[in-house]
Order: sequence, then structure tokens, then C-alpha cells
Amino acid sequence: MLYLTRHFAAQGARIYLQCQDKPHAEQLAERFWQIEPEQFLAHNLVGEGPKSGTAIEIGYVGVSPSWNRQLAINLADNQTTFARTFTEVVDFVPCAENAKQLARERYKLYRQAGYQLQTVEIQYP
Repeated sequence: MLYLTRHFAAQGARIYLQCQDKPHAEQLAERFWQIEPEQFLAHNLVGEGPKSGTAIEIGYVGVSPSWNRQLAINLADNQTTFARTFTEVVDFVPCAENAKQLARERYKLYRQAGYQLQTVEIQYP
């Protein structure tokens, strides 16, 4: 996920990371602080940071992302309602069978919402 976030941020995207809940968002923000200084990615939790936010905003169910985000990366298990405000959404299909079922349900919801879906297999470097 950090790799993808770095990839999109390098292209100038303003990214919203949707987490399951506040502890998950805080844990993710802490992971960003653990990155090597030369690879640091400026980020903020929803409601924190500069007025326009940083390129990477971290939120969770129950909070609203900033208005100036184009891309969302969904890290929540079963949440898609936030997606309608973004031009693009990245979601994942995990290997575990029970998690795959949740991903299939999200896929159906995205399709019903009118998203043009594209499946991309990613090879981590």
C-alpha cells in the first residue's frame, strides 16, 4: 500500500486512504512516520494538518475526506459509500477466502454505483 501511495503521489495525485476505523487510520499514519527520511511522504489524518491538507489524507468510516482529493485507496473491509466522491478508487482482492468474498461484495457495489471497473494485477518490486 505504501508503494502504491508513493507511486500515485509522485504523479501529483491528491490521495485519500480509507481505513476501517480511527485506530487503523492512526496506525497507518504511524507507519508513514517510520519510513526512511529520504522516502518520507507528507500525510495527515482528516481534520489535521495544513488547511488544504497534504497530498495524502488518511480517514476512516464516519469522517469526510477533504474536497480536493481525486483518488481513493480503500483499505476498509466493507466500506464503499465514500467512493462516490472520487474520480478513481483503488481497492484490493486479498488472498484469504473470507476477505475475497468481502472484495466481491465491494466490486458489486462499485459496479452498481456506475464505476467503470478495471482489474490490474500488481507485481510488487
